[in-house]
Amino acid sequence: MRFVTAIFLASALIATPVFAHPPSNLTMQGQQGIAEDIAIFRKALAAAIEKKDVLALRKMYADGFTHTHTSSKMDGKDARIVSALAGEPVIEAAPVEELAIKVYAGGWAAVATGISPIKSMADGKTYAVHWTVTYAKSGEDWQIVASHATRGKEMTQ
Repeated sequence: MRFVTAIFLASALIATPVFAHPPSNLTMQGQQGIAEDIAIFRKALAAAIEKKDVLALRKMYADGFTHTHTSSKMDGKDARIVSALAGEPVIEAAPVEELAIKVYAGGWAAVATGISPIKSMADGKTYAVHWTVTYAKSGEDWQIVASHATRGKEMTQ
């Protein structure tokens, strides 16, 4: 019986692809290329929102996506897409100041940070919203997996 179990385990290991290799180190040029891909992705997401392209947006947000609002409210993928299509300001597509994009996991993940002027729907004032958006590769495409926003000081126009 032990022999049969050992044969089964050995065949399972041989038939299973191994993905536990460490991520490759990207050159500075490779990291810059991925940062440019993320900037292009942000523009494509803004265009999909403007066109109200639900199918594109559903591909751009990961199934497990979460967003934490400045109010601490949490949204999932569907709620975030509904908000964006309703015209609510979303940081993922907002104009941005101080954009920084860092690449991780050998180019499989990236984190963008920035500050965006966002008009509050509650009081009509514009605030400097500091945000973080995390992206991950899904096959050949990027997806947003999480985002977080923190309201900063009121901005004067």
